[in-house]
Amino acid sequence: MIKEIELTVSPDHINDSDYINKAAGKKLHLNPDELYTVVISKKSLDARKKEVVYRIKAAVYINEPVTDKFKPIKLKSLTNNKQVVVVGGGPSGMFAAIKLIELNIKPVIVERGKDVRSRRRDIKAIMRDHIVNPDSNYCFGEGGAGTYSDGKLYTRSTKRGDVKRILNLLYQHGAADDILTDAHPHIGSNKLPKIVEAIRNTILESGGEYLFESRLTDLLIGNDRVRGVIINDQKELHADGVILATGHSARDIYYLLERKGIKIEAKSFAMGVRIEHPQILIDEIQYHSATRHPNLPASSYNISCRVDDRGVYSFCMCPGGIIVPASTAPGELVLNGMSVSKRNSKFANAGLVVTINENDWQKYKKHGPLAGLEYQKHLERIAFEEGGCSQRAPAQRVTDFVNRRDSRSLPDTSYVPGTVIAPLHEILPKQIARGLGISLKHFGKQMHGYLTEEAQILAAETRTSSPVRIPRDPESLMHIEIKGLFPAGEGAGYAGGIISAAIDGERCAEAAYKYLNKN
Repeated sequence: MIKEIELTVSPDHINDSDYINKAAGKKLHLNPDELYTVVISKKSLDARKKEVVYRIKAAVYINEPVTDKFKPIKLKSLTNNKQVVVVGGGPSGMFAAIKLIELNIKPVIVERGKDVRSRRRDIKAIMRDHIVNPDSNYCFGEGGAGTYSDGKLYTRSTKRGDVKRILNLLYQHGAADDILTDAHPHIGSNKLPKIVEAIRNTILESGGEYLFESRLTDLLIGNDRVRGVIINDQKELHADGVILATGHSARDIYYLLERKGIKIEAKSFAMGVRIEHPQILIDEIQYHSATRHPNLPASSYNISCRVDDRGVYSFCMCPGGIIVPASTAPGELVLNGMSVSKRNSKFANAGLVVTINENDWQKYKKHGPLAGLEYQKHLERIAFEEGGCSQRAPAQRVTDFVNRRDSRSLPDTSYVPGTVIAPLHEILPKQIARGLGISLKHFGKQMHGYLTEEAQILAAETRTSSPVRIPRDPESLMHIEIKGLFPAGEGAGYAGGIISAAIDGERCAEAAYKYLNKN
């Protein structure tokens, strides 16, 4: 017999399996002589009240053996001669490739950046020397942006696909088993590279192909049907279909599509700053205690409000993390956040962003569907110039920003390239500055201690999502004009994060399979 139960467990006992077993037996009124095993299926932290607890969902196996629900996915060698080019080696591209192999279609992953290990040298260069390699950085390269900027696996896209399958594949390739049970799973940028490399090896062993440092420069199209791609302005690569999974920062792809007359459209997005606090302060606010229990993780938060009919919200919160430069071209400054698996930095940071819509980019409307992108670039150039034309970030104490006064000094920061004092209340676009200023007062009341001179904001956080959507048919998932072209993931405007991008990549692979079987 198997019974599903829910338990409330204090941090004192969360790692005590004997205590949890006894609590389960007591809840089900089991006799001490009965044999049973408790298998945790979901674990979440509840800090809404003064007493912080864990909520556990578990299956209790009574007088019967535990069955292992995890079944590794075994890929067979390819026997089909059909080939799909997958442009982009991030989550959407990797998981599209795995699904294609399952469907007996050869994937050729075309990645503009370097392999996951080689990327490290370019990331070190931008951190320490302020040198931006436009093809290899925090956003571009094997594994995509998530590899070296945190690896959060939480998603709300449960209705779009099989989240458990994606988590199982990550576990199968080396992730810790806690991602299968944690409500907000996280891998960490120190562990993701090995997992990404293991996924690549699986794809290669099954007959797939990788082409690194291979930037898409053109699409081969005939009779409104994609025929393949051109790489690095030289190499033609013919294919039966193309999955476009280039991520939200591959701006050259949007320019390419517009230049070729392929339909794209502007979409709303969000921009703002990175806000950084001492982690101990966030812990005190969230856990209602001056000290954090050793069995509690570095605390996180999720806040939002509306100002002038705009959403203002925290984004990509990184407890025990650091702020990193996510610029993808010289002359711009873009910030992001990340945490290693232990989340043991003394800082907490999050994006704090304001919704941007078509009313905001009217100055750039001559650029048509790329107007929002041009506005995004404008703010990144401002941040770069205010930072001294380097990767140093313009920054301001939160209390000074709210009171519209210049800061005389700045707190310590996790941001390695360094900070420069700047009047962000004047530098940021008016609608963003106003939204942030009003919301910070609101958040300070919502989280007592959040609005403090110990916190600072750094500019600019601009890459929350793509400002461009590549429209596709909702049924076939093909581009609405070009047959055989499947826009996928964040760059196409259909995902937001590792898991949702992976799910969308798989969906596009399945759509490509259906398309190829009809043609």
